Amino acid sequence: GSRVILLIHRQESISFLGIPVSRYISIEDSEQVLRAIRLTPPNTPIDLILHTPGGLVLATEQIARALIRHPAKVTVFVPHYAMSGGTMLALAADEIVMDANAVLGPVDPQLGGYAAASILQVLADKPMAEIDDQTLILADLARKAMQQVQNFVRELLKDEVPKRKMDPERIEPLIQSLTSGRVTHDYPITAEEAQGLGLPISTELPPQIYALMDLYPQATLGRPSVQYIPTPYDPRPAMPGGGSRSGLV
Repeated sequence: GSRVILLIHRQESISFLGIPVSRYISIEDSEQVLRAIRLTPPNTPIDLILHTPGGLVLATEQIARALIRHPAKVTVFVPHYAMSGGTMLALAADEIVMDANAVLGPVDPQLGGYAAASILQVLADKPMAEIDDQTLILADLARKAMQQVQNFVRELLKDEVPKRKMDPERIEPLIQSLTSGRVTHDYPITAEEAQGLGLPISTELPPQIYALMDLYPQATLGRPSVQYIPTPYDPRPAMPGGGSRSGLV
């Protein structure tokens, strides 16, 4: 009874040269997701399944705003990870349902491969006369990027949002935890830590989500590094005569 949208990014390989290509939230993704949301009736819930390392801020903010504006309930499901921009999309949901071992991540901005917070730290640690012009320019951009991201996260979490049921007093501490660069950008935020920050987290991930993820395996060119028989483990002893209860030999 809901609109199910899957946003899944795998690291794929170009068959000609075997070059790994990392996928991320792109403008093309935002176009497709926005179209799916537009086609969803106002009274129909949206279930967004996320598996992504993040992506472009512009594309992420477009999707997040569309999710906030959808009148019916929006649920984000995270079977494995939703980092950076993926976490920002999760913040736009009414409920976040994670696997018990899944993780979210900080949403602090990155500039030229460096954390904006780390660039600003240079200004605090060194005299101005010893800092080169390029670093000063980066620091100015970093300050603006931090303010923009914090303002947007605040917009997602503000208590004026009708569907939001978050304690208003926990919003500012949550913004600082996610955007200030206290930890590295790839820091894994577990379901327990996210709950402690005040996010509406559940770990009751439906089995159908795992089945859907099985339809989007990582493409490989060589022998996989992890192998197992993908069936539930049966601890019962083998049947007399050497047979197996599970039918596997």
